[in-house]
Amino acid sequence: MKNKFLAAAIVAATIAIAITLLADAHLLPLPALIPTLLRWLAIFLIAAYATSRRSLTTWIFVGLLAGAELGYDAPAFAVNLQLLGTIFLRLIKVIIAPLLFGVLVVGIAGHSDLRKVGRLGIKSLIYFEVVSTVAMLIGYAAIHISRAGEGVHLPPSSAAQSLNVSPHTATQLITDIFPENIAKSVAEGQVLQIVVFSVLFAMALILVPDSKRRPMLAFAESLSETMFKFTNLVMYAAPLGVFGAVSYTVGHLGLGVLLPLAKLLATMYVALAFFIVCVLLPIVLWVRIPLRRFINAAAEPVTIGFATASSEATLPSAIEQLESFGVPREIVAFVLPTGYSFNMDGASLYQSLALFFVVQAAGLHPSIGQQVLMILTLLISSKGTAGVARASLLIVFGAATSFHLPMEPLFLLFAIDQLMDMGRTAVTVLGNCVACVVIARWEGEFPAKSAALS
Repeated sequence: MKNKFLAAAIVAATIAIAITLLADAHLLPLPALIPTLLRWLAIFLIAAYATSRRSLTTWIFVGLLAGAELGYDAPAFAVNLQLLGTIFLRLIKVIIAPLLFGVLVVGIAGHSDLRKVGRLGIKSLIYFEVVSTVAMLIGYAAIHISRAGEGVHLPPSSAAQSLNVSPHTATQLITDIFPENIAKSVAEGQVLQIVVFSVLFAMALILVPDSKRRPMLAFAESLSETMFKFTNLVMYAAPLGVFGAVSYTVGHLGLGVLLPLAKLLATMYVALAFFIVCVLLPIVLWVRIPLRRFINAAAEPVTIGFATASSEATLPSAIEQLESFGVPREIVAFVLPTGYSFNMDGASLYQSLALFFVVQAAGLHPSIGQQVLMILTLLISSKGTAGVARASLLIVFGAATSFHLPMEPLFLLFAIDQLMDMGRTAVTVLGNCVACVVIARWEGEFPAKSAALS
């Protein structure tokens, strides 16, 4: 039954698109109502398929299609549905501050044993920061080369009301990183200030005696877990939010606004491929990792990451495969979970690419200092968010709010986030598999003795 719905939807959509193109070219004189009804029939068949699958991703896709169609057919009515997208974005924004606080405190104070592992911890963190920063810079370069965001033409009034681009001196940029009042930082959505406060709080918590640290650490763990569940609840409203947001955006800006999304998607996957070939592959060759055997070992967890868009789901498979490959258990057990918090290569690349897509869509030309601050905001605020649904998108939303960017491009990002999440998750998993072997080789413990004898 599921496949029948999908096949019928594909047939109806193909016929509808063909008839629409022929009618627009005046090659097939038909009433405009006929292709419109066929397009809606295809959307309803896809909705029936989504009902049979009970898949949130499929429902988000239905919301995207229905919103685009409604915005195209009835733009005057569609612009009134901005309310749905705005409510959804507010629910997303309210997650950011408590989520960042919880995960950063747990990620730092919960790993206070980093001091005990000495060289391993220092080497891992240095490697993580260097590689994830390179990934972020590749995303930054890719979006500036493709300039996909420039295809989104926002109305001047929308950009003017939302942007705050007054010039900042270097001193002011640095000063603005540090909070003067954490409540004010939360209220104003100053992500970097929230991150700085959370990091300092976690470092102070490490210095507290263990008996007094545990209750606060337990609170932070409970808070982060609660925000994970909160995020999952909000995501159930995602199809409705996407429907309202895309309806408004297409009704307000026209159907052509969706075309830059295809360019953005292609830009990200080309950038991810470039990162694999020009960064991860040279690292593998430099440390003399057997390439064919490593590909065989990493294939399963990377495939799982792409299919599920969840790095957490790959953890058991990655641990098993890396141990079989020859990485000692103690190194895998430390580097892999830590890497999922501090070495999110695919996510880092996506975040810079997505944020500057919004900047380009807004017609904004920030100074070098402002661009550095944007990248720094992403680089720091993204730490510790592994396992959070749509974590990278949440980070981009928070950074965009901090810099007073318009909402319309963010609506578009959410509509295709699942397709982007699959690629960035797979690259994050691959990057952490490489990291485990690199650190093991760096420590002189690869291959492990048991693996060497087998």
